[in-house]
Amino acid sequence: MAKQNNTEKKVLEIVEPIVKEKELELADLEFVKEGPNWYLRVYIDKDGGVTIEDCESVSRVLEKKLDEKDPIEQAYILEVSSPGIDRPLKRPEHFQKYIGEIIDIKLYKPLDGKKEYQGELKQFDNGIITIADEHGQEIQFAQKETASVRLAVIF
Repeated sequence: MAKQNNTEKKVLEIVEPIVKEKELELADLEFVKEGPNWYLRVYIDKDGGVTIEDCESVSRVLEKKLDEKDPIEQAYILEVSSPGIDRPLKRPEHFQKYIGEIIDIKLYKPLDGKKEYQGELKQFDNGIITIADEHGQEIQFAQKETASVRLAVIF
């Protein structure tokens, strides 16, 4: 996960053991305000994909633990789901898992006049993402300079 706020850090300590106990992977966690509402979103994954039952199971246990420990001051909506086919890549293990896949990169600031790139993920090392574009040219990006990195959805 990228930069985390304090609430996310507190919740992460509660979520990780629950997800691990259920033999799932924590793909991402975010605590965000959208309009008037706060959302705690927990994205889980496993080989073969997660089921509704996986999401429900994590949600029930997590809801009880969050009520017990009460790490979040304001009212919020809890959502537990799959990261989807265009899943974000944030942690080093995400990048390692998807080497060889096509990814989409959005930058905060343009590089060579462009803010969006697509290519095959070749390497991730020390926060540096290397892709090969459609011409086979390798391009490197510092992860900290990316607004988002996601698996590409190609039909």
